[in-house]
Amino acid sequence: MEKLPPLNAMRAFEVAARAGSFTLAASELGVSSAAVSQQIRNLEDWFGKQLFMRNGNRIALTDAGHAIYPQTAHALGEIAAVGRRMLEGGLRTRLVVSVPFSLAELWLAPRLAVLLDGFPRMAIDVRVEDDPVDIVRQNIDLRISYGDYHYPALKMVRLVHDDVLPVASPDYWQRHGAADLADVHESQFIHTNWGPNYASHPSWADWFVAAGGSRAPDPSHGRRVGLSSLAIGAARLGLGIALGQRVMASADLEVGRLIALSSVSVRLGQPYCAFMLPAKAERADITGLVELLGSNPGRPRAEPTEPR
Repeated sequence: MEKLPPLNAMRAFEVAARAGSFTLAASELGVSSAAVSQQIRNLEDWFGKQLFMRNGNRIALTDAGHAIYPQTAHALGEIAAVGRRMLEGGLRTRLVVSVPFSLAELWLAPRLAVLLDGFPRMAIDVRVEDDPVDIVRQNIDLRISYGDYHYPALKMVRLVHDDVLPVASPDYWQRHGAADLADVHESQFIHTNWGPNYASHPSWADWFVAAGGSRAPDPSHGRRVGLSSLAIGAARLGLGIALGQRVMASADLEVGRLIALSSVSVRLGQPYCAFMLPAKAERADITGLVELLGSNPGRPRAEPTEPR
């Protein structure tokens, strides 16, 4: 049997490369940062090559590190998959997709339905969770994230760079609308609280600037929700006017459950991206879903009212 590199050291290398930090790797592995650093040094000695460039607490893969990471991640993922299949008692292939909370129902689910038309017997596992996730340990085939920076060592495909525009239900706008969005009472605006980890999502103030105005509706006087998908749902139910993401609102706009109150939109700060292990990038089910997720929804016609 060929001589194998130290497997514990390989595991430490894979986690550190994916996390971009010895400290984060230590937390995931349940050991000290010093132990992770020592494992990496052992592996570097075994290969006779430096795998990381170290600058204080910051690390980055060297060319040698980049060269071995994909195969390392794939091999450890396969080992994890064997263990999971044995524990679960089955050998059936399934597609494991990990997605943020906001995207699961209004963006991912309709596209999975299209995918299943082509793969009717496919087993699918959809996991709704925030970044970061352990793609290898959890045997995730495809991770969808906001931003292209979460998993630098994995293959990344940019899917769509979304934008937001004002939407409301036709009935709500008929009952509560004004001649101009600038004249709408502050209580009628739905605001999305993106949370402390995000700073690049546009607000109503950003939208009014893009529309040529200066109004900044106060969130404390309106309706606030914690997910962009909830903002779409609230607008659909007639609870106010949402600054809705186009990819999530497209189905409602197409059938008239929502109307676009202006053609003016504001682009999100980051694109939505898909991440996967390089060894899985050519699987037909994965490439099919990536293609569906990257398709752009049609741009709905705006109502005549323009906030100018």
